[in-house]
Amino acid sequence: MAADGWRSFPDAPKIVHPPPGPRSRALLARQAELETDAVAYPGYFPIAVAEGRGSTIEDVDGNRFIDWVAGISVLNLGHRHPRLEAALRAQSERVWHALELPTEARIRFLEELIPVLPGGLAGRAKVLFTVTGADAVETAVSLAEYATGRAGVVAFSGAYHGVHGGAVNLTAGRRYRATSAFVGGRVVRVPFPDPYRSVLGADEGSAGTIRYLEHLVRDPASGVDDLAAVVVEPIQGEGGYVVPPDDFLPELRAFCDRHGLLLIADEVQSGLGRTGKFWAVDHAKVTPDIVCIAKSIGGGIPLSLVAYRADLVKELPRGFHLGTYRGNPLGLAVGVEVLRELKTTDLIARTARRGDRLIDRFRSFQADHPSIGDVRGRGFMIGIEFVDSPTRRTPWGDGAKAMRRALLQRGVLMHTAGAFDQVLRFMAPLVIEDELLERGLAAFEAALDEIDPAPERTVPAPAPPAPRSLAPRTAPVGAGGRPSPILPSGAD
Repeated sequence: MAADGWRSFPDAPKIVHPPPGPRSRALLARQAELETDAVAYPGYFPIAVAEGRGSTIEDVDGNRFIDWVAGISVLNLGHRHPRLEAALRAQSERVWHALELPTEARIRFLEELIPVLPGGLAGRAKVLFTVTGADAVETAVSLAEYATGRAGVVAFSGAYHGVHGGAVNLTAGRRYRATSAFVGGRVVRVPFPDPYRSVLGADEGSAGTIRYLEHLVRDPASGVDDLAAVVVEPIQGEGGYVVPPDDFLPELRAFCDRHGLLLIADEVQSGLGRTGKFWAVDHAKVTPDIVCIAKSIGGGIPLSLVAYRADLVKELPRGFHLGTYRGNPLGLAVGVEVLRELKTTDLIARTARRGDRLIDRFRSFQADHPSIGDVRGRGFMIGIEFVDSPTRRTPWGDGAKAMRRALLQRGVLMHTAGAFDQVLRFMAPLVIEDELLERGLAAFEAALDEIDPAPERTVPAPAPPAPRSLAPRTAPVGAGGRPSPILPSGAD
């Protein structure tokens, strides 16, 4: 880390050439010639990346962006964290690939991971390495069906569990299943208890969802045969950063216990400090039978795995799951330092505190802009839902996408989620500097005033920029001159 405490480009956001700049356009055009049309992200963020540093990205035209995407929660520790960079360099000088043979990196990783698994899994789990997040979910379901001797799994509306092979059956979005040949798995879809868009009585907590699940299992005419497991995101990711009622996961755990079903927690996006707890299920003090881990565990190096109760199965047959790149030593060496950084610093506690203040700030924008229907989240997993009106609550996907474009032009990267792309999601690296949060919030408010001018106030003309220190401030000033600290003096 630099002497002043910064890892990011200190002058971000900085726009030299309105994106896409000329060099980015050339590389994007060349990519389009050489790669499939199925590539998606250049359509959302038409820039060519030159360097990532901390919580910022520089493109090939010299523009610098505040990164509130973090590789879709892959980079919880930011771009090129020095601790991870050193581990990667050291491992690269020893061994890059070892199949399933033990290496020091592999054993260190397992010894670091198993004690911090959620709830009763800590210290009492087995690990099965996989290749991707979706591969982890698919393997978890296969494991559950093998352990129970039954087939069939409950998944939820709005769920995203990847598009790999059979995992696409668990993902709710039609657009993902429409392009896959691997459909037809035994999946029972149940509405997720969304407090903002109640389908089965979310106004009663989770009672409606649990009642419906009981009906499916108990009623011999429900049309549902024996089930093996329930797979759930503790907070939905691609579904729109939906936070269920507090009683949902405990009631779901109790439902599974009553009927001999296994509970699979998909922590691919929500795990490793993202929500202000080590695991998102920790908020509910719930122990899953199986947990799926990927994304940030490798710090940007592909790494994924399934952890499960050691007593779940007496023995798995050799070759139960295969994949040449599973448990790659480079990813494992980086994963060791990801876990150590989270365990030995106050980063997760800071994420919880700063996340609460960020939610308050986004809600202050909601007060002036009825196009923001809901602000929800935990830690640095925050969703801002856009609607046509606060009473009708019709999703306004065009508004959220217009915000994404307006933010890009101001040097902030922020992505959408939800069935209609109506939710902007805040998922910045947990290590982002407070000053970059303030600058990003100012850009967010300016973009919001552009796409949805607040009718009851006049947006003041921007004042000439005053010299400002990059050192932490006791009372940062947000857009419009309002004191709006992310971390007030003495908070840390």
